[in-house]
Amino acid sequence: MAASACFKFSGMSDMSGTTSRDHRVSFPANNVFSVRFQRSFTYLKCLSRSSFVSSGVKSKSEVVIIEQEAKHITEAEAPVVIVTGASRGIGKAVALALGKAGCKVLVNYARSSNEAEQVCKQIEEAGGQALTFKGDVSKESDVASMIKTAVDAWGTVDVLVNNAGIIKDGLLMRMKTSQWQEVIDLNLTGVFLCTQAAAKIMMKKKKGRIINIASVVGLSGNVGQANYSAAKAGVIGFTKTVAKEYSNRGINVNAVAPGFISTDIIANLGEDIKKKLLETIPLGRYGQPEEVAGLVEFLALNPATAYMTGQVITIDGGMVM
Repeated sequence: MAASACFKFSGMSDMSGTTSRDHRVSFPANNVFSVRFQRSFTYLKCLSRSSFVSSGVKSKSEVVIIEQEAKHITEAEAPVVIVTGASRGIGKAVALALGKAGCKVLVNYARSSNEAEQVCKQIEEAGGQALTFKGDVSKESDVASMIKTAVDAWGTVDVLVNNAGIIKDGLLMRMKTSQWQEVIDLNLTGVFLCTQAAAKIMMKKKKGRIINIASVVGLSGNVGQANYSAAKAGVIGFTKTVAKEYSNRGINVNAVAPGFISTDIIANLGEDIKKKLLETIPLGRYGQPEEVAGLVEFLALNPATAYMTGQVITIDGGMVM
């Protein structure tokens, strides 16, 4: 599997010959990591000025050193995030939201390399850091290489967003075994493999957050989606079990269950089908990927969610009440 970064990684899965450069990371004012950094930076600057006055120092070298230390605090506190299936749709919106919030984001994709590179570029333009990784999360070797890429680049994994998924719809009476297996492999087994691998890193520091993208059909079922519904229901059960198993290791595990969201899947539906779907949504509209991303960002970064684990949060316009 090949890995590439916007600040260009060379080498293949063994990550040999990796090079990097410094990046300036900016944090929005309302971000928890920004607030913590600003407090530290303000304290250090005040300390610098007071020592400047009391000791009669004639140069500004102390100030420079203090500001450099503050920069290191910024780098140290920027969370490392892996988002699977992040080149399009909800995954893209999540990667962009977390990147713009100051995170270091690994953008995983399977086929859409150009789109993934664009996501990476947008994150860097916003002041964050990002790299892309091509890999199939239903394959254990690809997942191992993906985790290694993040750790080699940034030293750890703080947040995992399991978003990668596919649909292979069809009525059960006509569904082929391959249609069933492909969806289960990627949408459920992929979540298992990524969670297991990332949790090993998180356990060492007794800290981490895992957000699984499920679906309302995992709660209510849907005609023509026996495979997808089963996979997403599995993700929900998996989320609750893993939350219990890792609760004493400082790892919070939650799931987000979107309803009908304006992505390529909805765009490709016929107008008659779109109209019927809208009739099932009390709010009378499709959700936006950015709305789901906002919820994921909240679960991933906000300190208010430190007491949340094993929860399934629907964001569906009222479809499931």
